[in-house]
Amino acid sequence: MKLDARGVHLTYCSNIHPGETWPEVRGNLERYVPGVRDRVAPGQPFGIGLRLSALAARALAVPAALEEFLDFMRRQDLYVFTLNGFPYGRFHGTRVKEDVYLPDWRDEERLRYSDELAELLALLLPDDPELEGSISTVPGAFKPLVRDAADVERIGEHMLRHGARLVDIERRTGRSIALAIEPEPHCYLETIDETVRFFEDYLFSAAAVRRLGELAGLDKQTASAALHDHIGVCLDLCHAAVEFEDPANCLKRLDDAGIRVTKLQISAGLRLRELSPAALQALKQFDDAVYLHQVVESGPRGVTRFADLPQAFASLSGHAPGAEWRVHFHVPIFLDRLESFSPTRDFIEQVLDLHRSRPLSHHLEVETYTWDVLPPQYRVDALEDAIARELIWVKQKLAV
Repeated sequence: MKLDARGVHLTYCSNIHPGETWPEVRGNLERYVPGVRDRVAPGQPFGIGLRLSALAARALAVPAALEEFLDFMRRQDLYVFTLNGFPYGRFHGTRVKEDVYLPDWRDEERLRYSDELAELLALLLPDDPELEGSISTVPGAFKPLVRDAADVERIGEHMLRHGARLVDIERRTGRSIALAIEPEPHCYLETIDETVRFFEDYLFSAAAVRRLGELAGLDKQTASAALHDHIGVCLDLCHAAVEFEDPANCLKRLDDAGIRVTKLQISAGLRLRELSPAALQALKQFDDAVYLHQVVESGPRGVTRFADLPQAFASLSGHAPGAEWRVHFHVPIFLDRLESFSPTRDFIEQVLDLHRSRPLSHHLEVETYTWDVLPPQYRVDALEDAIARELIWVKQKLAV
């Protein structure tokens, strides 16, 4: 939904709904989205944050399927403005863990999938010259899989080739679409500092400008502008909070480097201010077999990172008191307390305070994809009601 005259749009990500094939995705949209819209923005056009697996994207590209979906959106007063192109394959109901990043940006298949999503989004975007599209994506690769400089160069080259496709799409269709690279704990692009360095070295450098110029037939000045326009970040507020980023500082770092926040994902993680027996026991409920739940510890021994909860629990035998844990587990943003620990909601509130003064991004998306593995005591609402509560909470914080 469009929030204000500044052109800011708010939605939720459909990756909360299990479904990998296009018929499954399409059924979920029909079942849930109109109901959420009627609770949050009755009588108004409502934007969809659409997650498409590679399988679903290929099926939607069939003209008959695409036309049927466009007709459904016209009838329901819905529109698509952002895609989640992060998980390529199955995302619910089976072990995902570190496989969620595969194929990563070292792989030609990630490039092919991202190009296909961009072509689809150009067809799905409404006829509004002020509304661009965004596609969030993997932050390069899972960090342990990036072995050497050649891997990093391959990641950068594939992203530049995708940038050239985005330039070509805008030429052909008039639709502007931006890739939104999403830093995440234990990935190659994990912190804001790492992200800024990668952009400066591989995406905004003189060599990158020359390469895009070659790929897209652009002069130096136009190529540089195109890179800044078509490649930015998806700032996930759960991920940033888990990394102990400072809200104002990380946004300033991105701004100073000329990196756009193409998409702002509004999500909350878990915070254990004290590693008490009660808090650790309560945390074990969140150790599921489906997703990675990276942990970042800050304390007397400095900052320590763990790829998943089991590794963090195993570290406790030699643990020194006085540490705090942040855990990558997306919890509903309207919760202010979870037993012996709290969500990282204060981080969200600080960012939204900054956004009120000046829009940080024109694409805001609530993302609580872990609904199905959330401990049952936190799933007391019907799903549509929970999604609506999150969106209403954001609207109230923004006083919209």
